[in-house]
Amino acid sequence: MSRETALNAALLLGLLGVALVAMAAAEPFIVTLATKVAILALAGVGLNIALGLGGMVSFGHAAFFGLGGYATGVLASHALNYEPLMETPILIEGTTQMLVIWPVAMALSGVAALAIGALSLRTSGIFFIMITLAFAQMIYYFAISWPAYGGEDGLSIYVRSEFPGLDTLDPIQFFAICFALLCLALLFSAMLARSRFGLALSGARQNEARLRAVGIGPYGVRLIAFVISGMITGLAGALFADLNRFVSPSMLDWHTSGQIIVFVILGGVGRLCGPVAGAGLYILLEHNLGGLTEFWQAPFGLLLLLVVLFAPGGIIGLLARGRRHG
Repeated sequence: MSRETALNAALLLGLLGVALVAMAAAEPFIVTLATKVAILALAGVGLNIALGLGGMVSFGHAAFFGLGGYATGVLASHALNYEPLMETPILIEGTTQMLVIWPVAMALSGVAALAIGALSLRTSGIFFIMITLAFAQMIYYFAISWPAYGGEDGLSIYVRSEFPGLDTLDPIQFFAICFALLCLALLFSAMLARSRFGLALSGARQNEARLRAVGIGPYGVRLIAFVISGMITGLAGALFADLNRFVSPSMLDWHTSGQIIVFVILGGVGRLCGPVAGAGLYILLEHNLGGLTEFWQAPFGLLLLLVVLFAPGGIIGLLARGRRHG
């Protein structure tokens, strides 16, 4: 077992251990923080597929995160007032079942990622960044001007979605759901990176001309990776809405895109558990420094600057003393 693999296992076991110890000590708030780490890390895993494996610096992943959240909020609101979402040509009713909401959230985010990626990937560099940002802001302003689902004030979710056999209102059981999905996403990401598709995606990031020379078009490879990335981020958004029992346009804002990018850079771009380390450190600093000063993001920014300058492999790369950088 490599040093980085051992570190990844320690990170996941540490997150699980924090939640279990906090539950045993009757500290549900700490369990909620651990759940938030798992959800934000899941969003980071999604972005890491596009950014770390594909080299696509997307500044619009808040769009997929927010769409996943609104999928949960809209379906839950229609389930509460017993009004169907659509009657023609087919009847679509609201629901609070996670096993229905998750595919809807992933499909909605995937379709959005397909549309955004199909146009954005015709550019590169700063143009790709700005186009993805522009699309996300368009969806953000659409949500603000959508009074049927709360508009600028957001939409409350009065009942947390249900999972068969579990009480999702129990903090530790809801954490277990989020943690299990995070582990599945990490496993999928690791398998993707080692697959032929992952090698082609890595080739598109490193040298497009050589990839074309072997008969593989980089555009299609990147687009598929971008859609997969958006779907995983959308799933994280659905869980985040359930965690807070509230969804608002702020989930679609560019600040959210920046946060997800920070998780990945801080933990290590292209590192399997980089988003877990980044999200964990962010929540740790926010919880501890946020109570001391409202300017806690200043030392956090300094930390990010140090990581970018002196540890290009992120926290994981620094601790694992890896030779590979993102």
